Amino acid sequence: MTDIPRDHPRYRSLMIREKLVEGFKRGVVVPQGLIAHGRGECFDYLIGEETIEPVFKSYEAAAALLLISKKPIIAVNGNAAALAYEDIGFFAERFKIPIEINLFHFSRERVKRIRELFDTFNVKIFDDYDIELPTVSSKRRLVSSEGIYSSDTVMVMIEDGDMPIGLRRVGKKVIAVDLNPLSRTARDSNITIVDNLVRVFPQLTNYMEKLSNYGRNVLTRILDDYDNGEVLREVLIYIIERLTSPEILD
Repeated sequence: MTDIPRDHPRYRSLMIREKLVEGFKRGVVVPQGLIAHGRGECFDYLIGEETIEPVFKSYEAAAALLLISKKPIIAVNGNAAALAYEDIGFFAERFKIPIEINLFHFSRERVKRIRELFDTFNVKIFDDYDIELPTVSSKRRLVSSEGIYSSDTVMVMIEDGDMPIGLRRVGKKVIAVDLNPLSRTARDSNITIVDNLVRVFPQLTNYMEKLSNYGRNVLTRILDDYDNGEVLREVLIYIIERLTSPEILD
């Protein structure tokens, strides 16, 4: 890994990039994933590289949905694994939620490399791909009959849009992590967490632990009150107001 001085003004961002580069070298990330990360990084700049107020409603709703779901699952791709496999692994183990490796640029070798990252965690990993989703045309259609195919809620991360709408067409609930509030993924999912993946699972863990003390009626009410479109609009308003603030260039 490149030796980056800790006093560099972009230290955290550069270290995140290094994770992607290391993932690429390990065969976990494809070149296209590096481009996708740059697009997301741009939106992280726009929100100030921190979790912003409107998104806490998404965290609460996501936690409520995961808690009341009968068979939730976390779909992991190369970028997600490279950026946050430890956080994902600890979260999945803590709340007993299985993981399925789901790739747009599919290869058995990439699946193997990604699976190796989760070997130290006590979590079920699906990667048998014995069935196809009829509503998805890309390689992401390759899923496990015991995993994504039979789940009721799927959490996707850093997607490009085909999976969320495809999942919803077969009756599944979708939680997405996407820094771009204008993307198809963000707009087509039931709940969108507009935040950098490296911040997501610690935040989501806090909400899961808090809401686990409440009954199903409370969790259902949280979901009934949640409006994903409204949250995305609030995120856009936040970005506009931040960029037009006199303090932005101070």
